[in-house]
Amino acid sequence: MPQAHKKPPSVFITGASSGLGAALARHYGRQGAVLGLCGRRADALRQVAGGLNAHCFVADVRDAGAMQAAAAEFIAQAGVPDIVIGCAGISVGALTAEAADLPVFQAVLDANVMGLVHTFHPFIAPMRAANKGVLCGIASVAGVRGLPGGGAYSASKAAARAYLEALRLELKSAGIAVVTVSPGYIETPMTHVNPYPMPFRMGADAAAGPVARLIAKRRPERIIPWQMAIVAALLRCLPHALYDRLFEHAPRKPRGLPT
Repeated sequence: MPQAHKKPPSVFITGASSGLGAALARHYGRQGAVLGLCGRRADALRQVAGGLNAHCFVADVRDAGAMQAAAAEFIAQAGVPDIVIGCAGISVGALTAEAADLPVFQAVLDANVMGLVHTFHPFIAPMRAANKGVLCGIASVAGVRGLPGGGAYSASKAAARAYLEALRLELKSAGIAVVTVSPGYIETPMTHVNPYPMPFRMGADAAAGPVARLIAKRRPERIIPWQMAIVAALLRCLPHALYDRLFEHAPRKPRGLPT
């Protein structure tokens, strides 16, 4: 007897207007998935959505009300999603000593940490009622140890990893999986300004496949690519004195106000 075809998933993605979010939209779109694409730039969202079975939502993940409205509209149009992926984020250099950078810290933490909370919150009750679903948060290998000039970003991604781990435990009995993916360097608009070598850099489309496989397998946490996972494990083991000597004068991401 012929095997029944598996129904394509429904997927809600933030940060879908560019980078990894857009690459994941294309990846799932090729499978025929029903997509909810969320981002701040309407024109870019429409471009990504072209030819896909997609609903577009112009919203900022820092705005809890906007995210609740987007989630409610998507559920009304497409039902409870099988997968929700929090890709939206901000990466910019910032220094605690500079008064002008204080709002930068706030913006980065709001987007990279509270943005995940705002993204997942409105979907949890419907997923719990359906006893299904995967929530995937995109963290970063930068959250493994603090990087000079990148205190806001490193702190936000370390917080994101801890938050996602706590959420995984909270939702385990509800049948909802929480997957944490911490990429190394991915070619996106955020990394194009980096004035330093980026080892094991991946294209966004190349990274989308491994992320989707981790989601399908409901893996609790992974660093990608595998080479960067080894680097991260070594960095964790470095004594403070050696880590300081190696990274105190490392090149830094340019400072600036996030857009």
